[in-house]
Amino acid sequence: MSERDTAASGSEDAGAVADSSAEPSPIKAVPLRHPGRWFAAVIILALVALFVYGAATNHAYRWDIYWKYLFDSRIESGVLITLELTVLAMAIGVVLGVVLAVMRLSPNPVLRSVAWVYLWIFRGTPVYVQLVFWGLFPSLYKIIDLGVPFGPQLLHLNIQDWRTPFLFAMIGLGLNEAGYMAEIVRAGINSVGEGQREASLALGMSWGQTMRRTVLPQAMRVIIPPTGNELISMLKTSSLVAAIPLTTDLYGRARDIYAVNLLPIPLLLVAATWYLVITSILMIGQHYLERYYSRGASRQLTAKQLRALAAAQLEVGK
Repeated sequence: MSERDTAASGSEDAGAVADSSAEPSPIKAVPLRHPGRWFAAVIILALVALFVYGAATNHAYRWDIYWKYLFDSRIESGVLITLELTVLAMAIGVVLGVVLAVMRLSPNPVLRSVAWVYLWIFRGTPVYVQLVFWGLFPSLYKIIDLGVPFGPQLLHLNIQDWRTPFLFAMIGLGLNEAGYMAEIVRAGINSVGEGQREASLALGMSWGQTMRRTVLPQAMRVIIPPTGNELISMLKTSSLVAAIPLTTDLYGRARDIYAVNLLPIPLLLVAATWYLVITSILMIGQHYLERYYSRGASRQLTAKQLRALAAAQLEVGK
């Protein structure tokens, strides 16, 4: 064999090795077709279009009255009262719920028993019944005196001066919410590993310091999502304060208006629209708050983390 033939055969062997080491051509994947999804989507869109057309052409909805009162000053003042009631009642529920959750997990049997009885009462009775009770509270207790028996009087409360439906609505909703927030906080605390508490106790922390400094901050990732749901639920539950009775909230204002013009349907749509707008805003805030507290819980990197990782790799490669 000549040197030329040997060189040719060597080049062919090298090309074969290069071809075998090269990456295979990408696979052309064809996505699986789902005709049933398109069929269901068409049916749903058709039904929605029929409903919207029927509602728009149905005179009983009285859309002229709807647009007239949608931004009425009385409705807007009712929206503000509803927001104030929701925020204040939720604040009471969260603070008292944390206290009750810590009491339920306390080694003190008296505190555990008191917390259990509270949850049994406020979670076992309907919130509407509780609000009716709070509306009748001034009839049950006219004056409350607190002091030392046969000694000085420390506190004197004239309940008859508290004839403010907003105050009793806030107390009633807040105390009821505390029963549910206590279980949410307790679940969040139990989600923290027992080793965290043992490590804190080994460092010389008391039980209260362990809860405040170690357990509760880590439990926020579990507590935040259901708390956002409870806030949205509180906004809608505030419409039950008619049992107090409180008539200055959003639903109360709409009810007062349609009691005069005898057109309940458009006014109920006005109230529902405002409730839907507020809950939508709260849901957006809940989404970002959940994403903030869930950092590190998932292995999937965010876009910002991916950019930082790419920049670090470029720096290492230089």
